[in-house]
Amino acid sequence: MAMVDEPLYPIAVLIDELKNDDIQLRLNSIRRLSTIARALGEERTRKELIPFLSENNDDDDEVLLAMAEELGVFIPYVGGVEHAHVLLPPLETLCTVEETCVRDKAVESLCRIGSQMRESDLVDWFVPLVKRLAAGEWFTARVSACGLFHIAYSSAPEMLKTELRSIYSQLCQDDMPMVRRSAATNLGKFAATVESAYLKSDIMSIFDDLTHDDQDSVRLLAVEGCAALGKLLEPQDCVAHILPVIVNFSQDKSWRVRYMVANQLYELCEAVGPEPTRTDLVPAYVRLLRDNEAEVRIAAAGKVTKFCRILSPELAIQHILPCVKELSSDSSQHVRSALASVIMGMAPVLGKEATIEHLLPIFLSLLKDEFPDVRLNIISKLDQVNQVIGIDLLSQSLLPAIVELAEDRHWRVRLAIIEYIPLLASQLGIGFFDDKLGALCMQWLQDKVYSIRDAAANNLKRLAEEFGPEWAMQHIIPQVLDMTTSPHYLYRMTILRSISLLAPVMGSEITCSKLLPVVVTATKDRVPNIKFNVAKVLQSLIPIVDNSVVEKTIRPSLVELAEDPDVDVRFYANQALQSIDNVMMSGFGIQDAVTLMKT
Repeated sequence: MAMVDEPLYPIAVLIDELKNDDIQLRLNSIRRLSTIARALGEERTRKELIPFLSENNDDDDEVLLAMAEELGVFIPYVGGVEHAHVLLPPLETLCTVEETCVRDKAVESLCRIGSQMRESDLVDWFVPLVKRLAAGEWFTARVSACGLFHIAYSSAPEMLKTELRSIYSQLCQDDMPMVRRSAATNLGKFAATVESAYLKSDIMSIFDDLTHDDQDSVRLLAVEGCAALGKLLEPQDCVAHILPVIVNFSQDKSWRVRYMVANQLYELCEAVGPEPTRTDLVPAYVRLLRDNEAEVRIAAAGKVTKFCRILSPELAIQHILPCVKELSSDSSQHVRSALASVIMGMAPVLGKEATIEHLLPIFLSLLKDEFPDVRLNIISKLDQVNQVIGIDLLSQSLLPAIVELAEDRHWRVRLAIIEYIPLLASQLGIGFFDDKLGALCMQWLQDKVYSIRDAAANNLKRLAEEFGPEWAMQHIIPQVLDMTTSPHYLYRMTILRSISLLAPVMGSEITCSKLLPVVVTATKDRVPNIKFNVAKVLQSLIPIVDNSVVEKTIRPSLVELAEDPDVDVRFYANQALQSIDNVMMSGFGIQDAVTLMKT
């Protein structure tokens, strides 16, 4: 039923709930403001509901947040864009509250409304609102104002534009750091709307003030402005105005500013171009890689591959690689982990010879790192190296380390190795795999950690798909079946899981002759958990084998399990029997119908 058809009584209840003492009722009513507005009609919404909301803003933050969100999509309920200005007063009030998330949502809603307003209305209503907020006595209003300039500026006449640029400049020099932070955050958006003639003069002057701010929290936000402004300026202006700032920031006394530079450096390189990057930003990046603070080194290390991509291999080997070698033995495990997550990507950049000579020793040292996350990050990216140096060299140098990690004491490392095995197997080939890694795959089926056993079962399926059923019949199936008599019931459950995964790959014949008898035998197991898993496996085999096998072998086993003392065993057995009945019913109309007609 449409909202407009709702009776007036519930609407009256919703309006009353807006004034209720119970916060949950007020919240519920605010979230259904659109329903109230539809019932009241556009004119009454403008003249009664919106003024009411403007006056009743002394409420819980959660209610105010919901109100700020609802008003952002309220233009259709007040009569369209020509009346959009009536929504500005309540949102203006919300822009001054103390709670940050409410102010942010109010600014977001104002931007959404402002972007739909007519130019004349923007000048008459929106620009004065921005000016009032920017002149607000309480800092919260001035903080909110900074996020609205980019909407107000583009439609303003020339005189107003000059005034708005001047006001923004004053906000960047405000006594309150919170206001200056907001101005720094929104400078890029504001600059994008300013004419290029004023970009170099007014905006760069504002930017210069922010870069010399005594608060590091303001300066670090100015770093983000570097990249945004760099995209707006001509290349020569970018080198003249932005590059010196970046170089200075890379040596800033505050580690938080240096951290931000390290995080943003790749984007900053794109802004200034290749030549200044080589001459000025490479030394800056090297400084960051050798910074005293571990957090800065972590951020810089995480960008090493991206940075090397914009350099020639020679420059990367000459300047960046020595730092990478130092970082591979850094005192902070988090730095080594950040490096390990990206260093493999350097192989395609440096080429085969440099990778073998310089990177392989670093890979090996990181593979033997005492911190598991470092080893994990290296393992997960091995394929990037394989593409460059080839599988022969990879297997000679890295395989011993991989085999060692397959028995790592941290289960997540073992899990990463298992997940990499099918890819490694396809690259190594059958012969090499059988010699080196075959035994490991079986060993993982009896791991103490469930996730490893489950991954090992999936691994067998992927290997059978890779090398084919004949290979699996020789190298996987016999060893899996040997484990069915394991004294530990958890290992027997893993074997059942392996059988259910392998059966679709192996096909009907091998399933019936080799796998199904083992599953049927397991129906006699003394552990209920095994028996209800048997019922699940039998159910999964129904589509794979012929109907005759289902009737002669699977159904009798399930009927027996359906009478088990354990409630879970009975449940899964009956579920499987139901599945058989459904299959038989769906397949009845073709072959079985013909047979029935003959009889």
